[in-house]
Amino acid sequence: MAGQPIITKIEVIAFTVQVENIAADPGGIGVFYQPGPGSPQVRFGLRIHSDAGVTGEYVPPRGRARVIMAHVVALAHGLVGKAALERERHYQTMRKATRHVGEVGIGALDIALWDLAGKFHDAPICQLLGGYRGKLPAYASTLGGDRLPDGLSSPEAYADFAERCLAGGYPAYKMHGWKEGDVGEEIAMIRAVAERVGGRMQLMYDSACNLKTFADAVRLGRVCDEYGYLWLEDPYSDGGISIHAHRKLRELIRTPILIGEHVRNPESNLDILVAGASDFARADPDYDGGITGCLKIARAAEALGMDVEVHACGPAMRHLMAALRNSNYYEMNLVHPRTANAWHLPVYGEGYADELDSIDAAGCVEVPQGPGLGVRYDWNAIERDAIERTVITG
Repeated sequence: MAGQPIITKIEVIAFTVQVENIAADPGGIGVFYQPGPGSPQVRFGLRIHSDAGVTGEYVPPRGRARVIMAHVVALAHGLVGKAALERERHYQTMRKATRHVGEVGIGALDIALWDLAGKFHDAPICQLLGGYRGKLPAYASTLGGDRLPDGLSSPEAYADFAERCLAGGYPAYKMHGWKEGDVGEEIAMIRAVAERVGGRMQLMYDSACNLKTFADAVRLGRVCDEYGYLWLEDPYSDGGISIHAHRKLRELIRTPILIGEHVRNPESNLDILVAGASDFARADPDYDGGITGCLKIARAAEALGMDVEVHACGPAMRHLMAALRNSNYYEMNLVHPRTANAWHLPVYGEGYADELDSIDAAGCVEVPQGPGLGVRYDWNAIERDAIERTVITG
């Protein structure tokens, strides 16, 4: 396409953040509640520069930075010197380049390219996507359980937090349970929450693949049936990917099943839906090929007459969901009664946050309306806490 900006260089900057009362495992993959100053976590920021003076930016809100950064840097070499607005071409090229190692590095680059396009056209990404709504109903999605007296340490603690979220305006609430995956303990929590707030807010449960057996998933699913849970997510320790097992589970319980979080491409997500293994599609811009890849998942689900639920929170997730009719709730994760969002990112400028109190009186979050992602990143703060920089010029 003639006359469009050309990518001149790509910067990837790793930096550290600390969230009070949140600790991370040494690899930065898992986070958990632990009173204190918090442990350092690695994040990274990405800038795609063009010869038109327009820069696409993105800072993924969550951890796993080391894993994702390596893929981003490898793929970035193939973008420099290319036309910045040809996102579909770049998506297809990056998919081909990653076919042996997974597609996780595509997301951040694609989102930054969308941010660049929005700035170039002076329009928010959601408008470039066609636009459907400016406010998104949200659900409170808890951090995993803990064993601390003031935390999510008991079924009653989860119920107390559900009541707090209901009072704060949330129309829905999802629990991530304890990593031990004790089915009796998880069932007690499901019952306690439903008996406290059931009928007043939608309820969902995410095992995060911690239940140990198919039988555990059946037992727990039947309790979800009793209380009318909206969905049962990643029920047990198959990894959330077995088409055969989840199709069988759907035959044994009434509660809708949601899997797909752990597969990384539109084809596999669609196969799961068509095979009857999941009642919802799942899409995550950070991991599923950016906004470009997630749109493919969402449109395929829509063509099947099914919904797609956007995974996790962040500005890219808001813009994606704003363009979708067939998506129900924005996931405000990972929240906890005693700490900020576990993936808190203190580099947003004024006017953007993903915290427990970030919803309005109707239980919704707004979609940023500035050009591109519509958020301002504090690059001075990123530079101050930087630990590594890679600049790709060709």
